[in-house]
Parts: sequence; C-alpha cells; structure tokens
Amino acid sequence: MWLLACRVVGLFMGKRQSRPWIVSDELWSLIEPLLPKPGRKLVEGRPRVPDRQALCGILFVLHTGIQWE
Repeated sequence: MWLLACRVVGLFMGKRQSRPWIVSDELWSLIEPLLPKPGRKLVEGRPRVPDRQALCGILFVLHTGIQWE
C-alpha cells in the first residue's frame, strides 16, 4: 500500500519540482476525502494544524531526512 501511495504522489508531484513536499491541489483533492473529519476539541491546548499543512510537514521530513521533533 505504501509503495502505491508513493507512486501516486510521484505522479502528481513530478520529478523536477524544486519543493516536492508541497502537495498540489490535484493530489490534495484525492487525499482529502480519505481523511477523517476533525471532531470537537475535548481538551485545551494548541490549535489544530490544517491537515494539508501537516501532510506537507510529514513529506518534508521524509524527503529531507531531518529528525522528527
């Protein structure tokens, strides 16, 4: 499944993009329906980060190899 996801992301991101962790609108339209809707916040804390921004952060870490903090 992961390999298939990587291939799909590769198709939409292209090989020559300077920042491959940026999710295109076309790719996001395929990913967004697969994510659960955010529920009501039960505890106080940081505000929720938008799902698209979180995905870009995960892809950045995977692409650059930096440590996750």
